[in-house]
Amino acid sequence: MTDQEEAARLTVWVRGRVQGVGFRWWVRSRALELGLVGSAANLDDGRVQVDVEGPRAACERLLALLTGPSTHGRPGVVTGVVERWSAARGVGLTDGFVER
Repeated sequence: MTDQEEAARLTVWVRGRVQGVGFRWWVRSRALELGLVGSAANLDDGRVQVDVEGPRAACERLLALLTGPSTHGRPGVVTGVVERWSAARGVGLTDGFVER
């Protein structure tokens, strides 16, 4: 198994105009297309927290969609992203993807 096939956990905090614009729904759709499980939740400070697990390459693709120009119909406006990588735990995430 290569590093890109290894399971990983990615947590991303997204800043900008990302609440009330369909952003979490869009993240859910992209994550499911990539075969990732996890969640996206609005935070009290206006950010959205995204937690996903799956193949590292798929996590990296989602991160690129979150940070790059909005060429895939991404709603809202992303002004900054902070990421944290860790080993996949397989706990705390459901099968599929949940919007919180």
